[in-house]
Amino acid sequence: MTHHDTDSNRSVHESLPGAGAIAWTPDAERIAGSNLQAFLDRWELADFDDLMARSTEDVEWFTSAVLEFLGIHFSVPPDRSVDLTPGIQRPVWCPGGRLNITTSCLDRWLGSAETAARPALIAELEDGQLRTLSYAELATEVGRCATALRTLGLGPGDRIGLFMPMTVEIVVALLAVARIGAVILPLFSGFGAGAVAQRLTDADARGLITADGFSRRGKSVLLKPVTDVALAIASSVETVIVLRHLGARHIGADVAMEPGRDHWWHDVVPSASVDAPPADTAAEDPLMIIYTSGTTGTPKGAVHTHCGFPVKAAQDMCFGTDVHAGDRIHWVTDMGWMMGPWLALGATLLGATAVVYEGAPDWPGPDRLWALTQRHQLTQVGLSPTLIRALKAFGDNPLQGKDLSSLRCFASTGEPWNPEPWRWLFDKVGGGKIPIVNYSGGTEISGGILMDNPLRPIKPAAFAAPCPGMSVDILNAEGHPVIDEVGELVIRTPWIGMTRGFWNDDGERYRQTYWSRWQDTWVHGDWALVDDDGHWWILGRSDDTINVAGKRVGPAEFESVLVDHPAVIEAGAIGVPHAIKGSEVVCFCILTADTEANVELQTTLSDVVAAQLGRPLRPGRILFVDDLPRTRSAKVMRRVLRAAYLDQDPGDTTSLVNPEAVEAVRRAAG
Repeated sequence: MTHHDTDSNRSVHESLPGAGAIAWTPDAERIAGSNLQAFLDRWELADFDDLMARSTEDVEWFTSAVLEFLGIHFSVPPDRSVDLTPGIQRPVWCPGGRLNITTSCLDRWLGSAETAARPALIAELEDGQLRTLSYAELATEVGRCATALRTLGLGPGDRIGLFMPMTVEIVVALLAVARIGAVILPLFSGFGAGAVAQRLTDADARGLITADGFSRRGKSVLLKPVTDVALAIASSVETVIVLRHLGARHIGADVAMEPGRDHWWHDVVPSASVDAPPADTAAEDPLMIIYTSGTTGTPKGAVHTHCGFPVKAAQDMCFGTDVHAGDRIHWVTDMGWMMGPWLALGATLLGATAVVYEGAPDWPGPDRLWALTQRHQLTQVGLSPTLIRALKAFGDNPLQGKDLSSLRCFASTGEPWNPEPWRWLFDKVGGGKIPIVNYSGGTEISGGILMDNPLRPIKPAAFAAPCPGMSVDILNAEGHPVIDEVGELVIRTPWIGMTRGFWNDDGERYRQTYWSRWQDTWVHGDWALVDDDGHWWILGRSDDTINVAGKRVGPAEFESVLVDHPAVIEAGAIGVPHAIKGSEVVCFCILTADTEANVELQTTLSDVVAAQLGRPLRPGRILFVDDLPRTRSAKVMRRVLRAAYLDQDPGDTTSLVNPEAVEAVRRAAG
């Protein structure tokens, strides 16, 4: 690296939010009662470092140990946990094994009256309606739905889309599709017809389960009309099941149903037989295709199998968020994003209760999430930094009178933290006692690369360690490992949750995306840093990196400084071409409601950034906007932000929840 690069990396390290400070340390009681400590004791491992060394040096042992610890049920045991002879890019997991994952999610809990009666699923609708299913009741509903799917001619290998709100029925449908050996195709409930059609067509889907609509911020969002437009394009879909969720009183008109193709849920599911034996699937049979967008090209359909995604999800939930049987875990997500299936499959594999919520987490007021936590006595709550930035803007009043004593941890994923929102969540909401489990990975990972855990102290906005089994490193531009320098986050060993490739891909796109830069090394696309205390930091996507006159920095550094100012709720930073410096920084800020947007404030904010990061990194422009382009999971899409500013084609925008923000950015750019 150049001298300038080293200086820049040093200044970035010094400006890391919370660098050097431990905010939370686990006490002896928490450590002793944790799943992770139980795993260490089971295998007579000295400590977490011992686990990390053995789990990354002996992948086969670790995989076997996790399968045993999680109690994964095989109808035919595998010959071994993994065959690594095909190489790191294409290992074969659980060769010879027969496994339908729903037997581990459902059937295993029916053996005793106590576990059968335990709540498996709680769904809260935006209007406050609640529905709870025990494990016995969930198994019954999944059996009926599986029988209905089979009666309609769907079966093993068929791709079946799920285009529904977060209700009881979407979890039932997800497990029923897996039960019959079909392939789950989760679709974001906020997608437009084009995005739905593109994914259904690419997957050559035969079936789709949808709803008439759902409620969002007190308004009806219609899904069936979107479905009909999509299916005029995606001609492979022959069978559609429609849930009457809103009902005619909300929609104000009859729902159009195509004879022979469309079937009401209430006509085909409740009357179906509950006796639905699991399909005899191989451990490596496809379970799910989850589409994920990149910076270029069409969305990629990441393929996951019965022994892959669910096992990694449950492992991370077990070791990181420390979910035990009987716990109640909620994640603010949609089933169309990875964390939706992660929640449903991980919780049921662990015998916990998955809590799903249909509506917006700040509607009808900013206390909704905290009220939901109190009402359902949640033990783990997953959220995003963006959501906390939005809730923080309402102040501390929404917390008044809320009893959050059931909570053992918050969890966060989707994007890097800024220090002030992290501190607000930890100090104000959690009273300085509830850890925030930071979690970073991806759809193709089936969960996390880096994650806090109940054995390690936590620094604000950082990660205590890689996930067990993940051999993680940070490489500089020459491919050399570095400490206290920003570099590319990479993985050097295979793990059971890794995508088996992309759907409709001969392997080349998969190889080019992750394996082409350095031999047998997965390059994830994140800039990261590990400090001399062994804590890890994600500094943004490497394709978001800004290089100003040889100084390489991530957008999170600018955003953290800006959000620290009392006038700024949220910020997004991008690099744009500059004739002399190579790139200059443009920052977009969302201001508090009582703040006037003016030139003086732009100057003040620019001065603050220059003072914190150095004069050479002073932003070229600071612009004020009402919103930033983001996904439903609240992740800010910086590549779209940059394209809009430069008036370029933003590429795939189907995952945006607010496409109108793109045009607003163009107007702000002038």
